[in-house]
Amino acid sequence: MQKKILTASSLVLAGCALFALQPLASASAGEGTKTENPRQSKAPAAIAVGEPVSCIWTVRIRDTDIHDDQTIDFEMNGGKIYRNTLPFKCPGLGFEEAFSYRSTTSQLCSVDTIKVLRQTGGYLENGPSCGLGKFQEVKLVKDDAGEVATD
Repeated sequence: MQKKILTASSLVLAGCALFALQPLASASAGEGTKTENPRQSKAPAAIAVGEPVSCIWTVRIRDTDIHDDQTIDFEMNGGKIYRNTLPFKCPGLGFEEAFSYRSTTSQLCSVDTIKVLRQTGGYLENGPSCGLGKFQEVKLVKDDAGEVATD
C-alpha cells in the first residue's frame, strides 16, 4: 500500500502537497562501496557515490521512499537518489511511511527535523519529531534481471 508524505515550507498541515512514498534505505560513505546494513534495514542494496552532503534542495525532491524507522531515500528530479540514515530510530516512521517537514529555506538539511504523520480516524496528526542525518547520493544495485536488489 502506498502512503503519502506531507511537505511544507510554512504550514505543516494546511495547503501542503502530498507526495507518494515507497520504501527507503541507508548508505555508508565511500564512493563505489556497497552499503553495509548491520541493523537489518529493509532498504534496497545501494552503492555510495561521492561524499555525503548536508543539504538537498526541496524544489528538486520528486519522491521519497521510507524503508524503515531510520532510512529514507529522496529521489530527485533528474534521477539522483540521496539516502538519509537518521542518527536514531524514528518511532513509527517505517510503519506509517509518511512524514512532514518545515523549512525556512529552500533546502532540507541534516540539522532539520521531520515529524512522523499518523493517520488516525481519517485525519493526519503529528507523531514523533526526529533529526535527519547527512544525505548520501547512492546508486541502487540491480540484479541480473535489471530489478532493484534487496539485501
